[in-house]
Amino acid sequence: MFAHLSSLLGLLITGHWLGWGCFLGPLIIWLVKKDTMPFVNDQGKEALNFNITVAIIFFALFVLTLITLGLGVVIAMPIGAVVFIAWLVFTIIAAIRANEGQRYRYPYTLRLIG
Repeated sequence: MFAHLSSLLGLLITGHWLGWGCFLGPLIIWLVKKDTMPFVNDQGKEALNFNITVAIIFFALFVLTLITLGLGVVIAMPIGAVVFIAWLVFTIIAAIRANEGQRYRYPYTLRLIG
């Protein structure tokens, strides 16, 4: 549960959704507990993969805005808002499921950490 919720804490600490804090929390929890707790290993990787995927999306939207000299913000802002809301909802659902002892798989996630 803490692996999922640590991304929310990272958002609060960094103060914005572009911060590194969103995937640093899941990374630290996964690295510390992966060898001793199989459930934390699984859910830590899941939270880490999801937050890395979201960070890649936001980085791509940022690059789109830069390349178009700011005109891409017309596309990037609405997409960013939808991705942010989805990130928030899926993170809360994952934390609730993990608290109940159920494995949760985020939808639309790149499985970068296996």
